[in-house]
Amino acid sequence: MTGGKIRVLLVAVGVIAAIALAYVFLTKRPVAVPVAAVERNVAVRVYGLGTVEARIVSKIGFEVGGALSDLSVDSGDVVTRGQVLARLHRDAQQARVARAQAAIVAAAANTHKAEANVEKAAAVLAQRQAADARQQELAGRNAISRQTAEEAKRDVEVAAAELTVAQTEVDVFRSQEVDAGAALDYETAVLKQHVLEAPFDAVVVARHAEAGAVVRAGDAIYTLMDPKTVWTLAYIDEERAGALAVGQATEVRLRSMPHDVYAGRVARIGIESDRANEERRVWITCDKCPPQVFLGEQAEVRITVDELPEALLVPEAAISGFDGHEGRVSVVMDGKLAQVPVTFGHRTEDARVEIVAGLPEGARVVTAAAKGLVEGRAARIVEEARP
Repeated sequence: MTGGKIRVLLVAVGVIAAIALAYVFLTKRPVAVPVAAVERNVAVRVYGLGTVEARIVSKIGFEVGGALSDLSVDSGDVVTRGQVLARLHRDAQQARVARAQAAIVAAAANTHKAEANVEKAAAVLAQRQAADARQQELAGRNAISRQTAEEAKRDVEVAAAELTVAQTEVDVFRSQEVDAGAALDYETAVLKQHVLEAPFDAVVVARHAEAGAVVRAGDAIYTLMDPKTVWTLAYIDEERAGALAVGQATEVRLRSMPHDVYAGRVARIGIESDRANEERRVWITCDKCPPQVFLGEQAEVRITVDELPEALLVPEAAISGFDGHEGRVSVVMDGKLAQVPVTFGHRTEDARVEIVAGLPEGARVVTAAAKGLVEGRAARIVEEARP
């Protein structure tokens, strides 16, 4: 073998040896890993996005149709219950009320006339009864003919029938008087419906018509919001919604005021989830709402679902085979890496999960997934991961 070939062979052997030494150094030396530390007083929060809404938002209008003559408030105005908001032209309806009032007067006059006819008929009947008594007495003495006596009796019967008719007419006219009163009440009620009043203390959200427009019964003239019923409708991922409960403390941050946080409470949890987005609807009331709200504004919410006195938390990225309840984590035991199955509890808003069972005694949980985390390899704890 020549000297040149020997040198090449020696160089090759040296390279192979260097690679082998490097491999042994890189794969067999203890790997530095961060581990989780027990944390105290951990607030478990879930995060969601939503919008500002109000429980009472009503579109109001007239119960009758007509032409708008006046609108006294506009969008953004604060109104009180009973305040007049708009009016319809009411000349025609006022005429109907006047006609109904005249009908009452006419019915009352007819009733009085009928009552007078009753008195007249009663007097005629009394007169004919007296005449009949005399005629019957004379007929008993044969002073007059029987035909004359029978005519006197017939006159009494006719007078009695006329009295009955007169009394019936009184009942008829009294019924007409009641009917006229009911008609007046109806026309008066319709006249009142030509005025639109606020049904509750509210803020005007929108005005949908202008003076002069002809509207139908039920057409929306205003949209009103009760400011006392303002709340936030938030959407929470179903995976995080299991611990939600009414009454839990909440922080709300509005998009227009990102530096302000408003405290609130969970007021309602929807019993139907969003099937498409797999989210649960949650309504949150504020303890002290901002002075002015804007319906539909985007809001961020953080709901505190639990407070853990002590917790060992591991990032979700450091878990393998995680199904929301169980998974495997890397641990350091006796200076070496191992994979162990554990059971998880709460999940925090920063994507960490509480380990509640399955961790061997003395094992330290690795918090960062990295190359070289091979089961059985020596490991060196370089720090304890803290929030």
